[in-house]
Amino acid sequence: MSWNTFKPFFKAFVVIAIVGGSLWLALPIQSKIHLGLDLQGGSRLLLQLYPTQSVPTITSQIQEQTVEVIDRRINGLGVTEPQISKIGVNRILVELPNVSNPDQAEKLLKQAAVLDFKIVPPDVVQKAEAALAELKVPNLPAKERAAAEKYVNQTAYDASGPVVYSGKDLKAAQSGYNQTGGSPLVLFQTKDPKKFLEMTQKNLQKNMGIFLDHRYVSAPTINGVISDSGEISGNFTQQDTITLANELNAGALPATIRIIEKETIGPTLGKIDLMQSLYASMFGLALVLVFMVVVYRLPGLLADAALVIYVLAMMGVLSASHATLTLPGIAGFVLSIGMAVDANVLIFERIKEELWNGKTMRAAVRIGFARAFSAVFDSHFTTIVGAGVLFMLGTGTVKGFAFTLFWGTVISLFTAVFITRFFVDVMVDNDILASPELYGVKREDVGVFAKTGA
Repeated sequence: MSWNTFKPFFKAFVVIAIVGGSLWLALPIQSKIHLGLDLQGGSRLLLQLYPTQSVPTITSQIQEQTVEVIDRRINGLGVTEPQISKIGVNRILVELPNVSNPDQAEKLLKQAAVLDFKIVPPDVVQKAEAALAELKVPNLPAKERAAAEKYVNQTAYDASGPVVYSGKDLKAAQSGYNQTGGSPLVLFQTKDPKKFLEMTQKNLQKNMGIFLDHRYVSAPTINGVISDSGEISGNFTQQDTITLANELNAGALPATIRIIEKETIGPTLGKIDLMQSLYASMFGLALVLVFMVVVYRLPGLLADAALVIYVLAMMGVLSASHATLTLPGIAGFVLSIGMAVDANVLIFERIKEELWNGKTMRAAVRIGFARAFSAVFDSHFTTIVGAGVLFMLGTGTVKGFAFTLFWGTVISLFTAVFITRFFVDVMVDNDILASPELYGVKREDVGVFAKTGA
């Protein structure tokens, strides 16, 4: 049996696979499609990087390292889908969806600071632990709370020895449990085992204090020599070990950061923007669907079916890529719908011209698709290239627009030349609804160009 016999079944299988795969990827939409800050509310903070004594100049590498540290810190604290973008070489834009309190967001970022390890005297450990316990007491008098905060935030750091190790020298840390007693602890790995071995060897049975931005966190006892990996145990709860592991993974910020601008978008405003953009998109899509049916009859209806598959495929791409949908992203999505319709218009007009030239329905479809392909491909290709350049060079919301425009245009090209063609071929090749009137050409007008010599 020839390929032509199997080709319709193969195309049908591809179409069904695309529809099924897209539905599987996109549903349920509420949990699979992530909304941007402008559609669900949250906080946007602009950070400025400043040089320090150890980092006299802010470079793109320092900026990249800072982004990585902030990203690990925010994700470790469970903030949903944070967006972190580099602006120039000394600024970073952080967008935190569903964080309605900018002061809370600012606190999260400030916690991602310099991590130091110091040898702490026993009396300092005792006072620091007592201060931490006091801070957990509800309704603590303001004067006592201020004193405890001061000791934990700075005094314990100043009263301890010099820095013997820093967070940037740690490879990773994880929350875990003791194999014997099952008590919570923190496991960690070092980048320079020799350096850590020498440090622990010199300070056996001493307290190694962990300070995050000069704030006392914990001071476990060095019970043995540690080289490439070790564990931090103590009177921890499971949540304590998770928090401590996150703090260790945060590493050290290579430069000083300050928040120079912060903005809050309320969830109500975000919801209004989302509903208005969805209504506009649905209204525009409905007009397109009606236009295609009214002007192009049966091919328009088949193109509408292909357009529905196109929308499903786009939802699948957004879900599979874990992209965040923003208002500019929706704009790119709607624009790519216009590209999909434009391709079908070119193809159907070519089919009508072939019918006016006296071609049979099957020949008109075959020649119409073939001759329209170059124009359809060129228009889509130029848009794809432009969207690709925007995505590579753009930042923030520009990337969102470019992403949906790029993939929307790619998928619209595929639906026009493959899916719509498959639907039309099924109708024409099997003589189902193959009358010229259904394709926008009166029967008496078939071959009119050939008769007039046009």
